[in-house]
Amino acid sequence: MNTIWFPDLSEGDAPKYQALSDAIRAAIASGQLAEGEKLPPVRELAWQLKVTPGTVARAYKVLVDAGVLRAEVGRGTFVAGPAPEPSAAAPVPAPAPQGGPAPLAAATALDWPETVDLRSPKLPDCGQSALMAEAMRALCAAPLPERYGRYPKHAGEAPAREAVRNWLSTADIGAFGAEDIVLTHGGQNAITLIFQTVLRGEAPVVFAEELSYAGFRHAARLARARIVSVESDAEGIIPEALHEAIHTHGGQLLCTSPEVHNPTLVQTTLARRQELARVISHHKLHVIEDDCYRMGQGRLPGYRALIPEWAWYVSSLSKELTPALRFGYAVAPKGWAERLRRALQHSSFGMAVPVADIAAAMLADPRARGVAQAVEARVDDYVRRAVNILGGFDLRWRQDVPLIWLRLPRGWRASAFCVAAERSGVLVRSADDFALIDGKAPHAIRIAINGQIAPERFEQGLEALAALLADPQDAIAV
Repeated sequence: MNTIWFPDLSEGDAPKYQALSDAIRAAIASGQLAEGEKLPPVRELAWQLKVTPGTVARAYKVLVDAGVLRAEVGRGTFVAGPAPEPSAAAPVPAPAPQGGPAPLAAATALDWPETVDLRSPKLPDCGQSALMAEAMRALCAAPLPERYGRYPKHAGEAPAREAVRNWLSTADIGAFGAEDIVLTHGGQNAITLIFQTVLRGEAPVVFAEELSYAGFRHAARLARARIVSVESDAEGIIPEALHEAIHTHGGQLLCTSPEVHNPTLVQTTLARRQELARVISHHKLHVIEDDCYRMGQGRLPGYRALIPEWAWYVSSLSKELTPALRFGYAVAPKGWAERLRRALQHSSFGMAVPVADIAAAMLADPRARGVAQAVEARVDDYVRRAVNILGGFDLRWRQDVPLIWLRLPRGWRASAFCVAAERSGVLVRSADDFALIDGKAPHAIRIAINGQIAPERFEQGLEALAALLADPQDAIAV
């Protein structure tokens, strides 16, 4: 954008973001803004126009979604071409050239929200939206196979299961084949189905860490199971504590995340995994290894590699490519896949055929691994920004994980801090959200990476948290 061109937004009753988007459309149509021209950063244009950064970010996002502008991660926002009318459909990207698939671009502009939501991870768009769009267009362009007129069948999922098998080459989960993979509607669906497959009796017992992914509790409730906490330390679940819990309560299933524990980010050491594997095998206990938060290469052997007869490996596309597709999978212990598949059939008549086909196309695309790596790199950038601001406090973090665990300084309780943070325009999760009914919650919070907001806005939110952390609000209850 030419810096001498600044629209007058003072006239008219339209919202400021709409007035700005209309002005940009008009400037493109008149030739004032040329195709490929770069628009100024959000904060710079907001200052020039005397509006909030959120107004500019919203206007950019409206035009990116309409295909008028294009957003390139790390580079900025550019004029995409001649501006269509507001009612016109966004342009369809050109098909891949003969020499290989076309490069992918981010599909949405980064937002500048009033409230910085850091409760759950939100992936930056590094091309996965375009990857999914291409898969959908290819599916719609081809004549639908006969199986689209029937309920899902196991044989029809073969391409998706093979794609998952290849995708899991980055995970050390022991020997397995496509027949050991059961496709599910997300990772949580896989966990719930495993509960239904494994648990027996009127009041089954399930074990989990004192702080655990809340989905374990929800799955236990659906299965009418009682969930019992097991003590952990800096190396993971304590084997003696698990042995004692089994001796006291019985128990049929352990739920854990040894690679990336949610919410604390503890990685169970190899020695501790081996000790726990011996306890699990001795007591014939099933174990769910929830690996949904791992990004990139796995670092240590999973339980399925150590005790393949008892371990269920669960993951999904949610933290690597997209949570919108609701595509997950479980790698079952030897001999158990068919039983898990029956549970899926009985609950939903199988995996949705279009979802399986779209996921198969995305995972098989030679660009998919690069997109996932780009997502991981962007998450790394946000994590580094967070550590630069909050590094003086008690943090646990990893560059390849979209979470940060922060123990609050003396004077802050987690519940009070979350309320104060919300008043400051930042949403985070209290440790209480992850505590089991019989578990203990420290005064700590989990900060999730939101890669869909501008890095500068993300930093502003963290600076607000840092100010609160540096000034505990002691209060006397009456």
